[in-house]
Amino acid sequence: MSDPFAAIRPYNDGEVRPTIGRLLGSKDFLNAMLRLRFGQGAVHFAPLLRPFARLYLRRQLAGVDTVYDLQMRIKTYVERMIEDTTAGLTVSGLEHLDSERAHLFISNHRDIAMDPALTNYALHGAGHQTLRIAIGDNLLREQWVADLMRLNKSFIVQRSVSGPRELLANSKLLARYIRSSVQEDNAPIWIAQREGRAKDGRDRTEAAVIKMLSLSRNKQEESFGDHIASLRIVPVAISYELDPCDAMKARELSQRQSAGAYEKSEQEDVASIGRGIAGNKGRVHVHFGTPLGGNFESPGEVAAAIDAQIIRGYRLRPVNLWAFEALEDAGDPGLEIAEGSCTREAFDGRIEAMSEDERPFALASYANALRSMLELNKPS
Repeated sequence: MSDPFAAIRPYNDGEVRPTIGRLLGSKDFLNAMLRLRFGQGAVHFAPLLRPFARLYLRRQLAGVDTVYDLQMRIKTYVERMIEDTTAGLTVSGLEHLDSERAHLFISNHRDIAMDPALTNYALHGAGHQTLRIAIGDNLLREQWVADLMRLNKSFIVQRSVSGPRELLANSKLLARYIRSSVQEDNAPIWIAQREGRAKDGRDRTEAAVIKMLSLSRNKQEESFGDHIASLRIVPVAISYELDPCDAMKARELSQRQSAGAYEKSEQEDVASIGRGIAGNKGRVHVHFGTPLGGNFESPGEVAAAIDAQIIRGYRLRPVNLWAFEALEDAGDPGLEIAEGSCTREAFDGRIEAMSEDERPFALASYANALRSMLELNKPS
């Protein structure tokens, strides 16, 4: 039988060894591994070093015959990253989840790679299945990147399409895949609440994401609310005390304001991924909300319910308060502020290292989580 999701789904166990073989034969992949290990200067010695890199990786991947085998190898690197780049990872809300049933996890989006990685790590540590992770095809321009991501249970969101008809067809395919994963395969899914990161620190769900999910509904047999309930949507709030990419985001927002546009460099997403993984994140918290029910009539209502859980689940730190105080002429906001690892002096120095034009945007990216909480708590 043909596989309707073959173009977008993660690779299965039978595809692991052939894909590893392609990766080990890819000069681009080996060059990328050399740059990751030795820095950009390694490119000058790549022809000399590639055979050694291939031999090393072949040994590291010996015995990796299934997706689970690979993920358990990756797990050791994630644990090392948490140890080296955070001041501790905490998790809450897992008691709301049934580990025997798959959920559709919709999280805020602050970091390209770390958001799904940390959600995945938290779930795995509590005995849940690992996630199938949505990734935009804009990040998969090179075949080796697509191979690597699909080996690690990523599925492709096809955004680079030529017209509205093709976009609709791709959106329907994606919606069917997500529903099939949750309901038929009992396989949990992670998607971001929006396309692109919340560079200004305001976590808001795009109604278009919910509209896409609703494309798998049989309108003759199922109400909109029943369809939402059947997907078992769980909002996830990921809180980074420090954003390793804060200066890059502030520079982009500043240029958009001053020039009216911003042109991303060819390797900018790759640089953001690398900085997000390797940079200091301070204290990190992952909060799992409660599954959404079926009392909804529109995508906007669902988006608002997800936003409310994410905003309430976000763990505020002193850096959020300091940024708010720097921008607002206001007294104590009266919100619970958790302990942080970053000193006021270090935070001030971090902001002052940016240009004068960029500083307000960086401060806002930290202050807006607190502002969102105040707005949510404001009497209507």
